Amino acid sequence: MDISHIHNLFLKSTGVSIDTRKIEKNSMFVAIKGDRFDANTFAQEALEKGASSVIIDNKDYYIDDRTVLVGDSLVTLQELAKFHRNYLKLPIIALTGSNGKTTTKELINVVLAKKFKTKATVGNLNNHIGVPLTLLSFNKETEIGIVEMGANHQKEIEFLCEIAQPDYGYITNFGKAHLEGFGGVEGVIKGKSEMYQYLAKNDKLAFINLEDSIQLEKSKILKHYSFGVNRENADVVIADIKANPFVEIQFDSLQIKTHLIGLYNANNVNAALTIGKFFVVDNEAIKAALESYVPENNRSQLLTKGSNEIILDAYNANPSSMAVAIANFLQLEKLNKIMILGDMFELGSESQQEHKALVDSLKEETKVQCYFVGKAFYECQFSKENFHFYESFDSFSVGLKDVNFDNNIMLIKGSRGMALERTLEFIK
Repeated sequence: MDISHIHNLFLKSTGVSIDTRKIEKNSMFVAIKGDRFDANTFAQEALEKGASSVIIDNKDYYIDDRTVLVGDSLVTLQELAKFHRNYLKLPIIALTGSNGKTTTKELINVVLAKKFKTKATVGNLNNHIGVPLTLLSFNKETEIGIVEMGANHQKEIEFLCEIAQPDYGYITNFGKAHLEGFGGVEGVIKGKSEMYQYLAKNDKLAFINLEDSIQLEKSKILKHYSFGVNRENADVVIADIKANPFVEIQFDSLQIKTHLIGLYNANNVNAALTIGKFFVVDNEAIKAALESYVPENNRSQLLTKGSNEIILDAYNANPSSMAVAIANFLQLEKLNKIMILGDMFELGSESQQEHKALVDSLKEETKVQCYFVGKAFYECQFSKENFHFYESFDSFSVGLKDVNFDNNIMLIKGSRGMALERTLEFIK
């Protein structure tokens, strides 16, 4: 069926759903096959729950004229999103990177929302399904769209850019994330840089962090708007940054005090500030937006339990984000430090090397109690008075009974699959 006809059905609906558990009245249900299910089988249920139309790609589940049969439901969702993006013709900012994508996206959104009607990716719906759903959440009232793009293989960012067709792009960094899929650090740089290639090919603008050597080099071939710390050649000059533990930024005559922990979050703040300046948001409004943002969902949260301060950063971890989180934690002017570090996933053949490198980097630290949790860290174990290794969270939870949780500052960080936020249950 012609995509314009499907788009007309979409415009008459209340939005797109791919989950019958979340069907809204008069919504459009798109039946996408999963690894363990065929959503075509839910077409009837979607209509019974109030969907106005259903998109299916298996003729055996055709019901009536409310059913639209297509060759591939996922491809149709992606084509519909691209068609809708061109229909709206609104400016779109896309961002990707190894670390800090979601936090940066949220910061950009709160800053630009001070002047514009913005919509941004919800949560981390940033893949080949999430990006189309984000685009389809934009409407005629949306003045700026903000699209987060995630990837763990080559050509994914290129594909997502072809769908979203961003006018502006930002890459947070090039770190050691998804090394297994990308094929090493060089593969990460190549994969993330697909956004730069799209921007250059289409004469679009990139936001550039001049503190990043890779971005600095790429800026030579891109139309760009830049930021840097005390760099006179930057479009936005940041005077000073510090974090003890919260990030503070000195910009012009403004002192911006955020609720974000760690120097590794400074560039996320600087990027949002810079994009706000590009879109001529008032300085005081930028300050108010950045100071009002409070992280959640286990992302660099500062919590208090009893007499303990806890930096909970258990949403994700890779060698790059782990290194900067640890470095920031060690420089804090606090006594009684405890680090609870969980395995880093998706590192492929480099997993053992990266986990061992992280453990080795802490060998000289004698005043911090270090708890390493997970099979990868367990294989790196050796005897050191302040080092403790556990093969699983279950064995760690038993060991927690012997930990003194009084007047400590703690860093809890690991990959999502480790779910280290469970540690909080053992802290009275």
